[in-house]
Amino acid sequence: MTAATRPLEGMRVLTLEQFGAGPYGSMYLADMGAEVIKVENPATGGDAGRSVGPHFLGPNDSVYFQSWGSNKKSVALDLKTPEGQAGFRRLAAGAEAVINNLRGDQPEKLGLDYASLQDVNPAIVCLSISAYGRDNERKSWPGYDFLMQAEAGLMSMTGEPDGPPARFGLSMIDFMTGMTGIVGLLGAVIRARATGQGCDVDTCLFDVALHQLSYPATWYLNGGAAPSRTHRSGHLSIAPVQTFRTGDGWIYVMCMTERAWRILADRIDRPELKDDPRFADQAARRENRAALERELDAAFGTRTTNDWLERLTGHVPVAPVYDVAQAFANPFVETAGMVRSVPHPARPDFRMLANPLKFDGERPQQTVCSPLGGDTEALLGEDDA
Repeated sequence: MTAATRPLEGMRVLTLEQFGAGPYGSMYLADMGAEVIKVENPATGGDAGRSVGPHFLGPNDSVYFQSWGSNKKSVALDLKTPEGQAGFRRLAAGAEAVINNLRGDQPEKLGLDYASLQDVNPAIVCLSISAYGRDNERKSWPGYDFLMQAEAGLMSMTGEPDGPPARFGLSMIDFMTGMTGIVGLLGAVIRARATGQGCDVDTCLFDVALHQLSYPATWYLNGGAAPSRTHRSGHLSIAPVQTFRTGDGWIYVMCMTERAWRILADRIDRPELKDDPRFADQAARRENRAALERELDAAFGTRTTNDWLERLTGHVPVAPVYDVAQAFANPFVETAGMVRSVPHPARPDFRMLANPLKFDGERPQQTVCSPLGGDTEALLGEDDA
């Protein structure tokens, strides 16, 4: 471990977090060297993620929870008691930031916003990650990732055109909201370090979900073109960009440029497709997607996925379509160093995904999260628990 891999060393962050959005975002702070202290209510079992199965590591600990718990500490405090509030405010006096991902009406009630903490620390930054925000009629509503995908229109774009609306395979809105919040928090901390003035930072699952509509949203807002689901996970406007069936599986091909399309036609031994008027340019290929798919299916079906990867890799953007087991059997995962051993008291052989960031070519080191309340005495003494 080097100083480069711990750029946030010396920064203290308090978190009241559960499930995905808050824990995922604060994990990056902890992995970059910040002292991230989970403030957990012992009366409720702490972070709800500790109880999410089916794979457990002991009481109040699960594989799900540890997925985003690396390098974090835990203090047991009940903020609904005077003793808990006193302990929390003592910690906040020496912290640069507080993060919560509770319902939007909770930060004010529990004293987690800037108005509540500026008297003990005028420079503190208070990040709130809620479902719908803290300044509207939905602030007291609970909410989760999949609900946001539904209401923001994302499910209308996911899955096959003739199938039902579908969600993403994982809680990507949680993860994106966590990262969005961390960007805002770090920006506010930089300002607070320079000026001594903290603030509130807010983001919410709904806003981030809507923001993920990105360029299709801009299309719609400036002309009414509503995007819909595409066949075989195809691009909304560029072809061929989709899955194709090979002799023994599936492959994803991305001809994002005219040059890539022409190279593809040559390397699948169908050079005549370049001069076919149905596929002569991007507009023509978009208009004739079904015919193009039939031609390419016929070609890709003649060889195995590995054969096509050997032919196309380095010439056309291409990837095999793997399941999870195949993905981790991929030798490149080991080459990239994206899996590492992070021993747990209950599982010395415990493995986790490495942090995707590198600093001077080195990934941050990781340890498992402390047990519920495991750092209370060291940080506060027993009186405030």
